[in-house]
Order: sequence, then structure tokens, then C-alpha cells
Amino acid sequence: MRKRGILVVLAATLPLCGCFGGSMDLFGADVDRSISTSTVSTKKTDEGRSDELTVQNAVSSADLTRTDSPLPWANASTGSAGVVTAINEQKADGVVCRNFSTTRHSYEGIAYFSGKTCTAGSGQWQLMSFDRKP
Repeated sequence: MRKRGILVVLAATLPLCGCFGGSMDLFGADVDRSISTSTVSTKKTDEGRSDELTVQNAVSSADLTRTDSPLPWANASTGSAGVVTAINEQKADGVVCRNFSTTRHSYEGIAYFSGKTCTAGSGQWQLMSFDRKP
């Protein structure tokens, strides 16, 4: 009876020995270096671009003759929101540009940005810059 118990324990634990011995490499593959932790991508994501366009629409459609207070914005597709705290309009050679400062509240936290949007030849607004402030 005791021998049977020992055999059962050995039979149950023997397959586990391969997992703990050596490098746990079942198929002979090398270490996957494409995966890393504790890193943040610096690439522009569609979500970030969507927020930029939402802010641009808020800034370009703002009536500066009536807007003295901060201008709130929200992006329903990303859940981000913020407040444009300053808009400074400049006109030169038929081109209208608006420099602005804004906050963005997202799942990443609160961040501050400065940006610039200008009218293109057809009168459409084009985002020239949208940079995170340190």
C-alpha cells in the first residue's frame, strides 16, 4: 500500500520536474526581446489623435469675442476631457492661427498641452502642433 502511494506521488510530480529544471524552454525558442515591461509607447495612437482633433475643433470653433472664460472640451470616444485655458489668435497674410493651452484628463492622468491650429488655403483648420508640457 505504501509503495502504491509513493508511485502515485512520483507519477503526479514527475511531469513537473521538466518545468522547474533548466530554462523552462519547451520548444527551443530564444527569449522574445520584442516584449518589454514598464515602457510607454511614444507613438501617436488613434486615441491620442482623436483627442487632438477634439481640442482643435473646440479651439477653432470658439467665438473669441464672447469667450473670456476657460473652454471645456470632451471626447466621448476616448473618455478624455479637459479645459482650454488660453487662446491667442494671430492673423498674417490671410492666415489665421490660434495658439492655445489645454489640459487633458484621461486614464493616464492629467497632462498639460500647448498647441497651434491655423486655417489652410480652403479655410479649413489644420492642427500645426500639439505638444505635452513637462
